[in-house]
Amino acid sequence: MFKMLIRVVLVFLVLALLGGGLYFLVKRNEQPTEVYEIRKVTIDTIVKRAVATGSIEPRKEVTIKSRVSGVVETLFLEPGGTVEKDALIAKIKIVPDAVTLNTAQARVETARISASNARRERDRRKNLLDQQLISKDEYAKYQYDYEIQREEEQSARSNLQLIREGGSGEAGTVSSEIRSTVSGTILEIPVKEGETITETNNFNEGTTIAAVADMTDMIFTGTVDESEVGRIGEGMALEISIGAIEGQTYDGTLEFISPKGIRNEGTVQFQIRAAIQQSSQRQDSQQEVRAGYSANADIVLDRRDDVLTLDEGALIFENDETFVLLQVNDSFERRQVTTGLSDGLKIEIVDGLEDGAVVRVP
Repeated sequence: MFKMLIRVVLVFLVLALLGGGLYFLVKRNEQPTEVYEIRKVTIDTIVKRAVATGSIEPRKEVTIKSRVSGVVETLFLEPGGTVEKDALIAKIKIVPDAVTLNTAQARVETARISASNARRERDRRKNLLDQQLISKDEYAKYQYDYEIQREEEQSARSNLQLIREGGSGEAGTVSSEIRSTVSGTILEIPVKEGETITETNNFNEGTTIAAVADMTDMIFTGTVDESEVGRIGEGMALEISIGAIEGQTYDGTLEFISPKGIRNEGTVQFQIRAAIQQSSQRQDSQQEVRAGYSANADIVLDRRDDVLTLDEGALIFENDETFVLLQVNDSFERRQVTTGLSDGLKIEIVDGLEDGAVVRVP
């Protein structure tokens, strides 16, 4: 009985080994299933673009500076508000230099004494003229001298007032009051009340009190690579995308290309400027275009509408000829095609294929 059991076990082992070997041989001789991708020829639009990176800026931006040195006493406006021309922005408290102030005061006193002396001499000559002891011509000289001295006194007093207060009442203006020179929107006021500022003159740029710009006329400023600048020209259409405003594009027109490139990190780039069309500046009332937004501009170099297109990855390039693997029934055959415009992903099929044709990706 025991020997019979051993024989049965051995038979099962032999059968198992034979079955496993046969299964291994069958699997080894099986051909693996071929996996490949296919693409269809479709009718679509192809647009070849050049991309420029840059930002949105107002076309007209003016910096308002002070004509006097001193301390910002009062600010009347805040950034973001609108301002009309000649509107008051800030008032400056003049802090005169001690030496200059002392000199001006001395000049006023000297001019006052001279004018007083000239007036007495004129009055004396007037009495002599009334007594007909001198001629009118001689009296006229003293009258002229008095008027000159009086003007000198007035000039000295005006100069002293300018040094003390930054203004002259007789001139009708107060230079310590900073007023806007244009109408627009206040972009920034970089100073604070109590801050010391310097005047603008021939040797010093001066402290900026405010920046005012016309926000209804915005432009795109950016750069393009030297490999693409030769294919663009003034008047070309742009599609401008702003990073802070998703899902919205703005139409623009290229109006300037710099004649000189700038080398940046080993590449040469050219500056461009494009006008943003007024009708496209605000399609959504909640989205406001602000100065300084980063943006990209797609410059339309060429365009093909309603043409046969194919994924460029499905093409085979050999010796200046282009082929595809076209599906015919259950197999694929090699077919030469003629191509046209490409946007880097899709390419125009000019000849060799029809709409709906299926090709294999090599």
